[in-house]
Amino acid sequence: MLQKCEGIVIRTTDYGETNKVVTLYTREWGKIGVMARGAKKPNSRLSAITQLFTYGYFLIQKGSGLGSLQQGEIISSLRSIREDIFITAYASYVVELTDKATVDEKTPNPFLFELLYQTLNLMNEGYDLDIMANIYEMKMLDLFGLHPCLDQCSVCGNTDGHFSFSLREGGLICHQCVNKDRYALKITPATVKLLRIFYYFDLSRLGNIDVKAETKAELKKVITAYYDEYSGLHLKTKKFLNQMDKMRDMLS
Repeated sequence: MLQKCEGIVIRTTDYGETNKVVTLYTREWGKIGVMARGAKKPNSRLSAITQLFTYGYFLIQKGSGLGSLQQGEIISSLRSIREDIFITAYASYVVELTDKATVDEKTPNPFLFELLYQTLNLMNEGYDLDIMANIYEMKMLDLFGLHPCLDQCSVCGNTDGHFSFSLREGGLICHQCVNKDRYALKITPATVKLLRIFYYFDLSRLGNIDVKAETKAELKKVITAYYDEYSGLHLKTKKFLNQMDKMRDMLS
């Protein structure tokens, strides 16, 4: 039975000398895996459509097991991502995070599909890579069953005052309660505001965003620490991304 879907390539695995197993995140079915026979051959009609990050329409022969990719039509190759090693690193992290947060249960999540496409597209268009990655990380927390307390103090419920971030309490902690966690991370009001915006706001409404280097550093520290504490993830792309950040700092 042939079925068409709209999807994004989030992972590819070589299978034999000429074939690929391609993992797609689709609008209609969620995450699925398909066999792309002959896709590793340079002249294959499946070669281009099965490149990582490609967004397109996919015609799939579905059966009881792994489906078979018959043909595809590229909507956007997101070429800038593949042409820049820094963008590639960030985009690779985004798709691996997506892969880890979802299972092959064919459960559609149109919100996640739109979020993934918008994030990759904005990266491709040259938006700030650190900010895009931070927004995506914050948006993915719910899928991992993580719900940081960002609208009030996680201890007393206070909504006013100066806030720090408490890993132990799982969210913001106000100046009156901060002595309950001597390891709380000190952050500025700008960082508090952006954590809330990144978690709650609609990415489609994103305009030009300019964030100071100091605020970026705080955002990265808080989000990374929260993931390390609660997610249990150890992603190769995250480690590589950190190495790329150091290289970029040396070049700048």
